[in-house]
Amino acid sequence: MGYWVTLLLVVPAAFFTVRLFILQHDCGHGSFFQSRAANEFVGLVLSVLTLTPYHCWRRQHATHHATNGNLDQRGIGDIDTVTVSEYVAMSRWGRLKYRMYRHPLVLFGIGPILQLAILQRFTFTVPKAWRRERLSVYLTNLVILAAMAALVWALGWRVLVLVYLPVMAMAASIGVWMFYVQHQFDPTYWRHGEDWDYHRAAVDGSSYYDLPWLLRWLTANIGFHHIHHLDSRIPNYRLPKIYREHPELRKAHRLSLWSSLRCALFKLWDEKQQRLVSFRQAARLAVQD
Repeated sequence: MGYWVTLLLVVPAAFFTVRLFILQHDCGHGSFFQSRAANEFVGLVLSVLTLTPYHCWRRQHATHHATNGNLDQRGIGDIDTVTVSEYVAMSRWGRLKYRMYRHPLVLFGIGPILQLAILQRFTFTVPKAWRRERLSVYLTNLVILAAMAALVWALGWRVLVLVYLPVMAMAASIGVWMFYVQHQFDPTYWRHGEDWDYHRAAVDGSSYYDLPWLLRWLTANIGFHHIHHLDSRIPNYRLPKIYREHPELRKAHRLSLWSSLRCALFKLWDEKQQRLVSFRQAARLAVQD
């Protein structure tokens, strides 16, 4: 009975972890505090709690902001998305791998755990020229190992395995879902380099995730994602006020909790229709052509 109560508490604990990550996210943009040193210090501390190497993640995320919606600059800091024509040109094995990657069980379940436990612990996907970022991975790992050893010493390994790990796994899944629906919706914005526009990518390629007030607080207003992409130096606590004061920002695509579930169906970018489509829709369009 006692452990089932603990498992119920995993849910709010996971959401609080997501909130910590978004505060770290603001520090990474230099927006949470006016002081650069304060942003750096708090961001580094929170990165240990969220198991995310601060400097490496910050650079990858900055790349995401600079290239969001650009078909010619995919692959860093975003969710892998291919066009219908690219998918058709893949080998059978390539298509199978992509379909597995985009399956909801992998994308929102297994994938976030692998990202947290493996991909963020090693540097094989980090360019060798990113020396500071690679070092941040190693140093963060050392601090995390020391913190986990202290936790096991003080409370025992059962707390680590039965409480801490489920919290982090759920937090990772929530975080990936939040990031996913903020860019993978219909209609969204993808263009090739010569036609790509930063401001259009921010407003048309980022959603307004209209969450209930408690979830909005727990996710630190990250649902106002189009405003965040327009200007990442705006701290999360000011985003609702800016949304209210600027009616033109209400034109962004609004998602509710219910309507956001449909986003899980989207798999491929159809350049002809300029929209995301499911595998089934892509197959149907191929037959029509």
